[in-house]
Amino acid sequence: MIQGKTMPSLPELFDADETAWLEQMAALAGENAGASLDLPHLSEYLGDMAKRDKREVIQRLTVLLVHLLKWEHQPKKRSRSWQLTIDEQRDELQELLESGSLRAHTEQELAKAYQKAVRRAAVETKLKEETFADECPFSLEQVLGA
Repeated sequence: MIQGKTMPSLPELFDADETAWLEQMAALAGENAGASLDLPHLSEYLGDMAKRDKREVIQRLTVLLVHLLKWEHQPKKRSRSWQLTIDEQRDELQELLESGSLRAHTEQELAKAYQKAVRRAAVETKLKEETFADECPFSLEQVLGA
């Protein structure tokens, strides 16, 4: 009991305060109190985290590809801002891709991210989509600057 209030159940806490729920789940796991874990919400949460990580990788990959395409197709417009974006996205992606499953996901989704990048690069550069290669001209290692 805290300040005259009873503690909410874990499912209620999940709905009311996700961070507090996470802290409680971590405490229970640390105490090896598996029977007390809120398994339905834990399963949902962990699945959502995996989806979020995959989305973040694809978003960062797409931004990086857009800037690589702009860099390649508009050399006279190259800027420090573009270079900083390329460097930042590469750094962030390399950290994320330390996870083997995220690296595999990125390799599988490179072509899809490239198609998104072509559409965005065409808008940003005012070049026609046909200006860009039909298929991604970069390997994942090249994209990552490795």
